[in-house]
Amino acid sequence: MDFKHITVAGSGVLGSQIAFQTAFMGYKVSVYDINEEVLEKAKDRLQDLMPYYKKDIGSTDAELKEAYGRLSFYSNLADAVENADLVIEAIPEVVQIKTDFYKQLATVAPEKTIFATNSSTLLPSQFVEATGRPDKFLALHFANEIWKNNTAEIMKHKGTSESVFEEVIAFAKSIGMIALPLHKEQPGYILNSLLVPLLEAAQMLLVNEVAEVETIDKTWMVATGAPMGPFAILDVVGITTAYNITKGKADATGAAEYIKLADKLKVDYIDKGKLGRATGEGFYKYPNPSFADPDFLKNK
Repeated sequence: MDFKHITVAGSGVLGSQIAFQTAFMGYKVSVYDINEEVLEKAKDRLQDLMPYYKKDIGSTDAELKEAYGRLSFYSNLADAVENADLVIEAIPEVVQIKTDFYKQLATVAPEKTIFATNSSTLLPSQFVEATGRPDKFLALHFANEIWKNNTAEIMKHKGTSESVFEEVIAFAKSIGMIALPLHKEQPGYILNSLLVPLLEAAQMLLVNEVAEVETIDKTWMVATGAPMGPFAILDVVGITTAYNITKGKADATGAAEYIKLADKLKVDYIDKGKLGRATGEGFYKYPNPSFADPDFLKNK
């Protein structure tokens, strides 16, 4: 299939990045979210990406204006997917929310449309039945700061058509991604199979009062040479996503440590509007977080 129209469902941190990168690379993109108020916030979020494109990859004002001009916004799902060759779902990491979405999507999307989930931790096979088109469904996962950290993990399930798999790999390359094919389902793909245990371990050190946020991040940065520690990464990912993952584990396992961590994330951060870099504060305050200070890694 020659993809021309792409729909991104969900305009949060990563959904907005996927939408803008796809438009930046020349595609017409429909952005869908649940209501007009959310979409207005999405427009601000998309505008806020432009300075990063200029700073990190040298984009011009004209290129960025043209990219934004290829975006359309919809709160009606049927309208959003009317011409879609591909729908990339980037809605919250909650099984029931995703299941309900795919059931609705299946009733309004054209027969030609391929569905791709950007889920960080959930498997395509969990939603196959709801999609109504198992052969045209797979996972397409991006890393945050997509214009710079340009990975795209393409993961099929047992029923995914090989031609669909190859078409989505080709699409990922066409929007400037390094395509990383996964030939069988793996919770967390490659990236999050490596990253999520790190982020979880850091949060457990904090919630168990072993060390403070800055000390944990400083340890990782000094010892590995990484540019950011786990809590700085969590601020980019968004604390709501971290909470949803933790709450899911708490509900599934009943483990006291996950319950304690989920409560801390909700009470100390989410309830106070500290959702991460996107809101100006999470574990750090932005735009000048302490970990970016040249003296952060020095003995003091």
